Amino acid sequence: MEVIAVAGYGALSDVYEWLIGDDRLTPAKAAAVYYSDVVGSLPPNARVLDCACGTGQLAVGLASLGLDVVAADASSGMVRRTENAADEQEVSLRALRASWDELPDHLEDSTFDLVFCVGNSLGHAEGAAGRLTALEAMSRLLNPSGRLVLTSRNWELVRSAGSRVDVRDRLIRRNDRDAVVSYYWQIKQRWEQEHFLEIVVAQIEPDGAVRTCSERLSIWPYRYEDLVAQLRSVGLTVQSTTFDPESNGYLVVASRDQARDTCEPAR
Repeated sequence: MEVIAVAGYGALSDVYEWLIGDDRLTPAKAAAVYYSDVVGSLPPNARVLDCACGTGQLAVGLASLGLDVVAADASSGMVRRTENAADEQEVSLRALRASWDELPDHLEDSTFDLVFCVGNSLGHAEGAAGRLTALEAMSRLLNPSGRLVLTSRNWELVRSAGSRVDVRDRLIRRNDRDAVVSYYWQIKQRWEQEHFLEIVVAQIEPDGAVRTCSERLSIWPYRYEDLVAQLRSVGLTVQSTTFDPESNGYLVVASRDQARDTCEPAR
């Protein structure tokens, strides 16, 4: 058994397809997930940012629809895979290695019609302060009528289940190869503490050998109401949400607060 352990989505960038559901595995499928609710209403050549883009399925799918796409991720491995995916699909996009707090250094304020922050990525922002910085950067990049699309785990449910090992109950086939995926959750006593999630992808080789790729990720969970409050504090108002206390995850669409964008008249 060969074991590779690298921090920061280094190892997982090479096996990430085993962590993506069948419904989002291709660029076309990934874009279709959001098309009816948010993408379909965009004008031609609208400018879109996919931050924490992962291996680029969504970004490439959006670019295939004719949108002007920037794909950003803090992992150089993820950026590389996004560029490769764009080349394979013969679409044009800009791929950028940048963490959330670095985005305003590379991109102009108020220039995006839509910003995506999906795939449960916001939980990797370091605590309430790091999360606020990330949301503020995303808010700054939206134009006055722009929207933020964010997906998240229901961290209330994650924490209530406690520390545990979750092993997927079936083999997952990608690229003609099977793998077993498991998640080891280390849940701390207090919300504000750093939690940990170790993801293990055990690929079964043609000769029966097992090649295991493992990565330990830092997590800072948050309550739904805290997320809504932080969105509001950076000038974003929730337009729609699928949050349900009993559901494992949810989607939030937030827009710029027009009242904050408009200067009050002098008194």
